This record gives sequence, C-alpha cells and structure tokens, in this order.
Amino acid sequence: MATIRKRGELQWQAIVKRKGHPLQSKTWNTRKEAEAWARQIESEMDRGVFVSRAEVERTTLHDLIERYRVEVLPSKRGKHFSPALRVLEEHLGKYSLAALSPKLVAGFRDKRTKAGLSASTVKKEINLLSKLIDLAGKEWGVALPANPCAMVSRPAEKNARDRRLQPDEERYLLAAGGPHTALLARFALETAARLGELLAVRWPDVDTTKRVIKIRGIDERGTKSGDAFRDVPLSPAALAVLDELKKLPRGIDGRLFFWWKASDSFNKTWVRALSAGRERYLVDCEKAGKKPAAGFLEDLRFHDLRHEATSRLFEKGVFDSMEVASITGHKTLQMLKRYTHLRAEDLAKKLW
Repeated sequence: MATIRKRGELQWQAIVKRKGHPLQSKTWNTRKEAEAWARQIESEMDRGVFVSRAEVERTTLHDLIERYRVEVLPSKRGKHFSPALRVLEEHLGKYSLAALSPKLVAGFRDKRTKAGLSASTVKKEINLLSKLIDLAGKEWGVALPANPCAMVSRPAEKNARDRRLQPDEERYLLAAGGPHTALLARFALETAARLGELLAVRWPDVDTTKRVIKIRGIDERGTKSGDAFRDVPLSPAALAVLDELKKLPRGIDGRLFFWWKASDSFNKTWVRALSAGRERYLVDCEKAGKKPAAGFLEDLRFHDLRHEATSRLFEKGVFDSMEVASITGHKTLQMLKRYTHLRAEDLAKKLW
C-alpha cells in the first residue's frame, strides 16, 4: 500500500515500496494526483511492466536530440534529419520524456499542419521523434513504458506524384541538356536508380560481362532501402551509355558521373536542361504552327525518371513484381505500387 504524506502546506508526496523494486516517490500539488500516481505505479508493478521513471523524468527531449546529433546523425544520409531535429527541439525539447504523451504529440502534429507544412514533412518529424524514443529505450537505458507516438495517427499524404514523361519530352530533354546530363538521364531511365545512387556508382561496380552494376548508395553507406547494395541488370541501352562514358575522360575518384559531387550540385544543371528543352520545343511548335502541349517539361523532377523507369519495367512485360522490386530496391509491394504509374491506354491495348 502506498504512503501518501503531506509536505509543507501545498504539496503531497506519494511513496511506493514493493519488494523487488526500488523505492519510488514523487511530490504532487494535490493529494488526488499523488494517489492516482501511486495506483498507476503499483498496478504496473503488479503486472510486471513497471519501468523506473527516474531517468525519463530527468532526461529531456533536448538531451536525446543532442546525443543523437553526435552519435547517429553523421551516419544518416537524408537531408530532412537536421531540420526535423531543430523543429522537434524548438517545439518539444524542453519536455522530459516522462511528459511526452499522445496528446502532446498530437498537438504538435496539429500545430505543424495548421502552419501549412505538408503531410509528408509532419509525418517525417513524428516518425523521427518515435525513433528517438525507441532508441533511447533500447540502447541508451532511458525507457518509456510505451512510445506515445505509436498512439498518434499520421497526417494522410495527398501529394503522391504520378508524373510520367509526355511524348517527345525525353527527346527534347536529352537534346538540350548537354551530353553529360543526357548520359545520366538515359542511365536513370534504364536502371530506375535514384540520383544519389547513380552519382555514387564507380567503375569497379560495373560488370559488363555479367551485364550488372552494384548500387551501393552515397559514400558506400548502403542504399536508401537499408541494404548494403543491390545488383541492377543492364539493358542494351544501359550498356550503350557505359560505352559512351568509357570514351570520355575519367574523374580522379572513379565515379561514372563525376561531373557532379552530389544531388545538390546537379539541381541547377537539371533546371537549365528543362528550361533549354522547353524553349527549343516552343520554337519548334511555333515553326510548325502546332499548339504546345500543356506542362511540357514543366514540374519534372529528376526523381520522376525513377517513376518512369519503374513503370516501363512493367510495361515491357518481362519482369514480375518481385523482380522489379529487386531492381528498384523497394522493400514492399505497396511502395513499388506508389512508383508504378501504368498508362490506361496501354492497358486497354491488352484487352483487344
């Protein structure tokens, strides 16, 4: 039975003594709060799920974030981690882990959503908070009885992209983007690899005899899917790109596409290629007296080439879903489905 005793004029202390457990005590402003806390502690002890709150009450989310920045963040490859950590620290950093509740996390979610942040961004922030809490419990000895994020629904994403190349977009893009950009884009359309993965590929990863390349990810830290590497088959068109690359001077670091150090350095090149391709297209349309297609080479991201390539793998009718997933690196068929956008008119042809 817990002991509840008054401390001074305004506070009450609850003390729980149970064999096999360290003494637990906490001071509250009212007797009702002290009794409720003591009943909860005793119930958890009876059910064998009690975890001492001393550490989680002393540790703030700020403390976790600082440790994460030092021990974990250097090994992460995503760009969103640092901004997300800053947001979590700003909104929740002052709270102890014991104070983190589903209500508090849900309030954070709603505040971020009302501020105009995308569902994807808010979802990543909550998922990162959840990972911090799990990591603290599993490896750092600061465990909560339950992760409050597990009981908070994530905002639904409504911004899934289904952008595919329009007729002639590929031709104008490759013609106007310059030879280096064209080679990279062609290789992306044949391998369905991510931009960062392609920029990291080195010549020792290429096996033209087996017609396979190894995708290892940025700085050989593994692919985004978590695998150390994945083997991607090379089509005749992909081998043709490699043949052209072999004729060009090679960089000092052995990368195939050494002209760009990372994805960020390629962005301006990509924007210029889209602009030049669209400008050339509009000139040709004017000469031919033809009305330009709406959105031609607009809102096209390099990552859309991965969508395009994945869809083409299915349209060829050569691979099944599991084979395509092994090429693209998608862990689940649900994720693979998000990257696959088959044209209805192409499907209709199979009915006749």
